[in-house]
Amino acid sequence: MTKICYISDFLLIDLVGGGELNDHELCSLLKKKGFLITKKRSHEVEVKDIETSCFYIISNFVMLKKEVVEYLEKKCNYIIYEHDHKYLKSRNPAIYKDYKAPKIELINIEFFKKAKKVFCQSSFHKSIMEMNTNLKNIYNVSGNLWSDDILSIIRVLNNKEKRNRYSILNSTTQHKNTKETIFYCDKKGYEYDLISSHEYQKFLSLMSKNNRFIFLPKTPETLSRVVVEAKMMGIKISTNKKIGATYEPWFCLKGEELIDYMMNKKIEIIDKIIEVING
Repeated sequence: MTKICYISDFLLIDLVGGGELNDHELCSLLKKKGFLITKKRSHEVEVKDIETSCFYIISNFVMLKKEVVEYLEKKCNYIIYEHDHKYLKSRNPAIYKDYKAPKIELINIEFFKKAKKVFCQSSFHKSIMEMNTNLKNIYNVSGNLWSDDILSIIRVLNNKEKRNRYSILNSTTQHKNTKETIFYCDKKGYEYDLISSHEYQKFLSLMSKNNRFIFLPKTPETLSRVVVEAKMMGIKISTNKKIGATYEPWFCLKGEELIDYMMNKKIEIIDKIIEVING
């Protein structure tokens, strides 16, 4: 039985974010496929904990110690499931012209280079990363992972009657741009609700009450899980050009069609990851 250790800054029990939700489902799917899965928070990992016979899945790794990174590079087989832009000191390509950062701003390049594969979220994400790093091992998963149970809930919410109002993601994270989005809607005279909840299913339910979702992030969103969820619930999207999902060929789908597509997409994603693990 192949042992896999998943490492990330936060686990789903710590933080309910898009990356954490995706990765939780990834580990569940690999477990169902017969892999032995362990999970570790990056700040807790020491060199002495690393097993060279184990395969590693590295997710968010900002808190991973330098000596651990270097040991993984030299001794271990691993993939990186990248959720943002950790090849840049700023983690924000938008502050550079045409998303192209000067070389002095690049970090973690060797860590990405030594990975058996770097999985990114969209063609938008892949193109920005390749332009800055010149790496040849980047693969676009073109989607995200949802459990069957959550997709079933989204299917129900898609058929829910909706009000003619906007939903705005109520986030304290600056690059999500909530304050400016509120200002924009006030200026336009749009009726809206601020949507937030620490409970994932409640958040989806709140968003499904309105027929529009507006999201104007400052940083390039590698995919934007919440935008895809809104589309699966039949909600119209108002956004800018920083949403990775909008560059994918399947973004023309909505509602049931998009739900069915993502059901099949997760099979494709997990099969590709297993191929790399076994390769």
